[in-house]
Amino acid sequence: MTALSLRWPAEALWEAVVPQLPGFSVEVLPSIDSTNTELMRRARAGLCDPTLLVAEQQTAGRGRLGRAWQSDVGASLMMSLGLPLAPADWSGLSLAVGVSVAESLQPVLPAAGQAPRVGLKWPNDLWITGDRKLGGILVETASFVAPQDAPAERAPAIRYVVVGIGINVLPRSGEGMSMPPASLQELEPGLTAPEALLRIVPPLVAMLQSFEGYGFSPMQARFAQRDILQGRAVALSDGQAGTAHGVGEDGALLVQTASGMQAVTSSEISVRPSPVLPS
Repeated sequence: MTALSLRWPAEALWEAVVPQLPGFSVEVLPSIDSTNTELMRRARAGLCDPTLLVAEQQTAGRGRLGRAWQSDVGASLMMSLGLPLAPADWSGLSLAVGVSVAESLQPVLPAAGQAPRVGLKWPNDLWITGDRKLGGILVETASFVAPQDAPAERAPAIRYVVVGIGINVLPRSGEGMSMPPASLQELEPGLTAPEALLRIVPPLVAMLQSFEGYGFSPMQARFAQRDILQGRAVALSDGQAGTAHGVGEDGALLVQTASGMQAVTSSEISVRPSPVLPS
């Protein structure tokens, strides 16, 4: 797939989103260091309009904990959505984003064993059946100077949030990895990055506006339907180990450890692969 073959639905996205998000704009760039980094640069310079920034290629894409995320043209969907937001509680935002994206890509979960299922690995990864990573989410915020006509009681809580999403569209090499990455075309052959973008963005905007008013709690049950850690052994970065028991109303991962139930909010989580049983 070449850059010339990618037809991005910028106008359709603008028409779908701008009624709910005045001032919204869509930009598609052939190449940039990182869509998240660019929107954060703009926000710190005072440019805080709602913006969807899509890159056909990233040269310095970032994942969680600064991990690199790079891709060739058409091989991945790489986008960032930036907008002012003032939720009462920011907890669980990356989980809520994951729910929205997973449901847009696979509205109905297939029965076990019938087809790959899009699941969610706390706190910000999209996985499919077989513990293979499909994509990742990176949420960042920057200080935001509220407009002069904004209600005084809301101004201190308003920040500019940047939601970065990277999803493998075409199959990628698994060289050097314990498990090869997953791709959208395994779920739906022929699906392109522009088509996936059009599915993801309007529901994502609606979810963010809902999150602003109600937080993560209404999304908790929907996350549970796709929670791939539920009931599994997990290891925490602080050396503790235990069994995952879903997430709380604030999005914290609940882990039963030797010292009791722990609510994990920031640890790096790794999944202990289940042992392969003899046939």
